[in-house]
Amino acid sequence: MKLQQSVDEAAGYRKGTRRRGEELEHAILTATLDELAEVGYPALTMDGVAARARTSKTVLYRRWAGRAELVVDACKLGGITDVELPDTGELRTDVIALLRQMATKMATPFGGIMRGLLAELTRDPELGRLIREHVHKAGPATIHTILERAVERGEVDRAILGSRRATVAPDLLRNHFLLFGDPVEEEVILGIVDEVYLPLVLRHPPSSH
Repeated sequence: MKLQQSVDEAAGYRKGTRRRGEELEHAILTATLDELAEVGYPALTMDGVAARARTSKTVLYRRWAGRAELVVDACKLGGITDVELPDTGELRTDVIALLRQMATKMATPFGGIMRGLLAELTRDPELGRLIREHVHKAGPATIHTILERAVERGEVDRAILGSRRATVAPDLLRNHFLLFGDPVEEEVILGIVDEVYLPLVLRHPPSSH
């Protein structure tokens, strides 16, 4: 009943002003985010997105080969993994600021969307590939920039930049969120930074903070 009503609304809308280009694409990607928040990735369909966006499924397939590509573009539009680059002058406070931003994002509807998508990675290889290539890389890029600055200040050895240790802090925060949901408490963030991350990456790890 709901889908049929949406189809009828779409037919009525097409009698009016037709959207094109960026306006239409924005409407489709916004509708995709709304569908993800409401039904999750497993139940998301091109038909459902088209109905919510008040357009046709054919229009979607002209732009995206399938729902995985559509969802990844919607995530980029929504800025699901976007964070500002902290620059406090110290590695510890930079990493804490980054993790706080991530935790804040996780506590929004976007966090729920990303949690659902991450849970689907093993079941949908194409989605997993696209998430890793176009969405997930934003976090590692930010922490690497923070570490590069720390290298210049002499806090960290340059060898850390190419090691697995580099991304441990955001990885642990993400794992905590997947296991326990939000909110991510401040003590969790400080524990990740002080008890795990700094001892792994600092040239001269402090005994305590």
